[in-house]
Amino acid sequence: MIFKKKPIVAFPPKDFYRLDHKMYVATDCIILGYDSNNLKLLLFQRNLEPFKGEWSLIGTFVHLDESLEEASERVLEQTTGLTNIFMEQTFTYGGLKRDPGYRCVSIVRYALIRLDEHDTKLAKEYHAKWFSLDELPNMILDHQQMINDALEILREKAKKQSIGFELLPKKFTLPQFRRLYESIYQKEIDPRNFRKKVLSLDILTKLEEKDKSNSKKGAFLYTFNALKYGKNFASKAGLDF
Repeated sequence: MIFKKKPIVAFPPKDFYRLDHKMYVATDCIILGYDSNNLKLLLFQRNLEPFKGEWSLIGTFVHLDESLEEASERVLEQTTGLTNIFMEQTFTYGGLKRDPGYRCVSIVRYALIRLDEHDTKLAKEYHAKWFSLDELPNMILDHQQMINDALEILREKAKKQSIGFELLPKKFTLPQFRRLYESIYQKEIDPRNFRKKVLSLDILTKLEEKDKSNSKKGAFLYTFNALKYGKNFASKAGLDF
């Protein structure tokens, strides 16, 4: 969990539901980013017991004076410096003995960010590190199950919605776009079929610029066309490979 001191607000003013049996409510955030080859996950080393020093999803307890969404957005901003980022809820995890620290229910949300936009200094401050999905360390508690569930949701979303909007740089090549989907689906995709399918959706704008980082000939750069995307993507077959 990540803790940041803030004033304690007396809310609610009176506890009408006073019970002896109470529990914590937490939110764990699955923060995903993408470089030119891999989909990556931001993890951090816990700084408190239990499991101090082990790798964990980034999370927090929900404060009395904030919503679940506000709590997860607070965590995201504290660790990446980013706001107004795509986030969606996955599942609630409430196993009786899931957390030896105390009885705790966790609601999970996943976020998609651009790696070139986040604050690397903040990540280091929280002892956070990016891991490729095929090189994840051993995770505490049920965090691996949380990750697996979020990736299944992401794969289904990728079939119907171009999540490249959230993960790719503003200018990208078709090979970069393809490798993103290969990372999501965890399989190779035929370059010709991918190119044909993507261009048929008519959601990209081809630029005159080229990326020559991998060859002298270079590859043309593209941007997403938000207007065309809204009209065309949902009405076609999407990017189901």
